[in-house]
Amino acid sequence: MAKDARDNWESPMQFVLACVSYAVGLGNVWRFPYLCQMHGGGGFLIPYLLMLLLEGVPLFYLELAIGQKMRLGSIGAWTAISPYLGGLGLASVVTSLYLCLYYNIINAWSFWYLFHSFQSVLPWAACPVNSNRTGPIEECERATPTQYFFYRETLNISPSIEENGGIHTGQALCFLLAWVITYLFIVRGVKSTGKVVYFTATFPYVVLFIYLIRGMTLHGALNGVKYMFTPKMEELGNPATWINAATQIFFSLGLGFGSLIAFASYNQYHNNFERQAIIVSLINSGTSIFSSIVTFAIYGFKATVNYENCLERTRILLLNTFSLAEDSITIDNVFEMIEKLNTTFPEQFAELSSKLEDCNLESELSTAVEGTGLAFIVYSEAIKNMPLSQLWSVLYFFMLLMLGMGSMLGNITAITTPLRDFKVVCRISNEVFNGIVCVVCLLLGLGFTTTSGNYWFTMFNDYGATFSLLLIVLIEVITVSYFYGIKRFEKDIEDMLGHRPNWYWKIMWGGVSPLLLIALFLFYVINYIRGGTPTYQAWNKDVGKSEQTEYPLFGQAFIGLLLVSSVSCIPLTALYVFCQRRKHPQRHKQQRTVNTVAA
Repeated sequence: MAKDARDNWESPMQFVLACVSYAVGLGNVWRFPYLCQMHGGGGFLIPYLLMLLLEGVPLFYLELAIGQKMRLGSIGAWTAISPYLGGLGLASVVTSLYLCLYYNIINAWSFWYLFHSFQSVLPWAACPVNSNRTGPIEECERATPTQYFFYRETLNISPSIEENGGIHTGQALCFLLAWVITYLFIVRGVKSTGKVVYFTATFPYVVLFIYLIRGMTLHGALNGVKYMFTPKMEELGNPATWINAATQIFFSLGLGFGSLIAFASYNQYHNNFERQAIIVSLINSGTSIFSSIVTFAIYGFKATVNYENCLERTRILLLNTFSLAEDSITIDNVFEMIEKLNTTFPEQFAELSSKLEDCNLESELSTAVEGTGLAFIVYSEAIKNMPLSQLWSVLYFFMLLMLGMGSMLGNITAITTPLRDFKVVCRISNEVFNGIVCVVCLLLGLGFTTTSGNYWFTMFNDYGATFSLLLIVLIEVITVSYFYGIKRFEKDIEDMLGHRPNWYWKIMWGGVSPLLLIALFLFYVINYIRGGTPTYQAWNKDVGKSEQTEYPLFGQAFIGLLLVSSVSCIPLTALYVFCQRRKHPQRHKQQRTVNTVAA
């Protein structure tokens, strides 16, 4: 392969920061802590770190090697290996397109919360007054102020996916702002991105460190940290623990989207991507653990506040019911007094028992929340109880914004780089072409700003990428190991690095990683089939909570389209190439796959 002229990163540090900014995203903050909480705290780290070694680092290395060797985006790189594999790159582009359509709506929510943080009283700190000014709005009373602000003020959510009340103007403007910022970050391609990543990759760590110091000084924070690091080893016997660990590693590193191939294609040919693959993978996993400590400190504070509020309500109930002196019951002796009063006044206590709450710190800590529920509801609920809550709110949502924008750089590069490898597109300037891509994604994504947009967001998030990415990366590793050939791949790496990969990499690529991916793929398919009709969480304003609801027929059909549309690019492209070769055999007679050192 000729080492042709191509834009390059100004330094290896820019490339590392771009990979860190892309890989370290919202999932590290809102998905990993949830999995720790659900699968036995510190015990989850054992399968997580094992999967990092068996699956994460080897596949990350493989994608960087392909991008740096071919110096092309995903479509061009796989077409160079074999024209029949061009659809593999196209599938990555389609999957990245789906991700881009809905990912920026999260950044729009971050903008919305950030702007609302500059108020003397945070708008989610208390329920707003109703139109008659006689009391709080009923929907907010039934839920919580933080839930009301997210579902009603932020989303103005409809009762179901079938009901649509039009575009939320505030969200549409925030969504537009998110895409304008994204465009400015990528306007001149890798030259712009290379400078932006110095900030997007480092600033979240500054905020996390500040939050760690603040979080550890909060009342009850140690309860949360202790809960995280207390392993429940019985969870290691649960297959779901291992599946979730493997899946988290897979998606956290951003494998299969084509972003890593695109980033690596801008490297110098002899850049040491092997060391960089290890560094970025370790930084990514280290960030997940670090952010979990911060999150569990906040969890501990929130759980302790809720627990003590519950004890205080119980204390007041007992004082009023039994006409006791104010200082006779404290939150420290509530349980002791319950036993005493139950023994002394059994009949009166029996009438009271239905009103008593079950105050339990352990159950407060074990309530697992992920995704938007953690990022925009649980965190905002904890922030409102902190001194100087506006400051912490601004810092937190600006950090979320930087994490989201950093990942968007990789997502959009996975689309623009492969397309710019085509002769027709490469004649268009970076500024114009990147602008066209951003405008198209903005217009297609406006549906997520409607009142039913959150339900479509959930659908894209659940079904837009998982199935296709597992299949894409499985085909990638099988192609490199068994069709392109490990020995041939070894020599390519030797040509770039000056040495061949050791036995660890070859064992992972040739056996362990493909087997893990096959297991994950089969688990996903079986789980999907056994799950029955797909469901989503619909907001019921009459009870103030989300309720599980089945998708209507058009929703189920769209889910099928999401699952099939990207992966169908693989066989359809191969079929097209086969037909073209049958139709014009002489034209393709001399066509050969990519030249390597082995050839």
